[in-house]
Amino acid sequence: MGTTVAIIPARGGSKGIPKKNLVRLCGRPLLVWSILQARGCSAIHSVWVSSDSEEILEVAQQAGARIIVRPPEISGDEASSESAWLHALDVIESEGVDVGQIVGMQATSPIRELSDISKALVQFERDGLDSLLSCCEIEDFFMWKYGGDGRPESVNHDYRNRRRRQLIEKRYLENGSFYIFKPSILRHYKNRLGGKIGLYVMEKYKMFQIDSPQDIALCEVIMRGYGLDK
Repeated sequence: MGTTVAIIPARGGSKGIPKKNLVRLCGRPLLVWSILQARGCSAIHSVWVSSDSEEILEVAQQAGARIIVRPPEISGDEASSESAWLHALDVIESEGVDVGQIVGMQATSPIRELSDISKALVQFERDGLDSLLSCCEIEDFFMWKYGGDGRPESVNHDYRNRRRRQLIEKRYLENGSFYIFKPSILRHYKNRLGGKIGLYVMEKYKMFQIDSPQDIALCEVIMRGYGLDK
């Protein structure tokens, strides 16, 4: 089967929040929350952080993660997480690690529990999946847009014939908290998702991530309120 490794991409650059991955959240650098959550999961054998920032790599190492220096050519604003995961996978395997599955975590989505990762890994194996994404169920989700004439238009429903809540089919929002995928899927599709895909459904309050300064205060309130700041 190979081992399970967690890989956390964490670039040094950020336009919205300077040094976003190191911003303080509930008393710790943001990145550290993902490291501690991954390290606390007994099903994960090793935790790796890929970054182009010496400061981030130092913080990651102090938190117990193994570090990977991310090359400049895949560290810019347009660089994908896939490029970081592919590079990290090559580095990890070059050290003699037989990687069976990868838990790709997003440092900017700290609102998760150890049990989320553990249960998702059980689901991944139980259902014979090739890849999995975390998500939240959306209820009463009615989208609107401005049409070409500047007037509001309903997108995913007909406002003239609004359906009762009980009749609305379930829909899920990809929350970006974490993904699980096989190395062969990542290499073949150059994508975190492919093959037989599964959804791991998380509670609605775990959908929030840090993209703007306002999100820091919101996530702190949620983490403290649900006891996730310990």
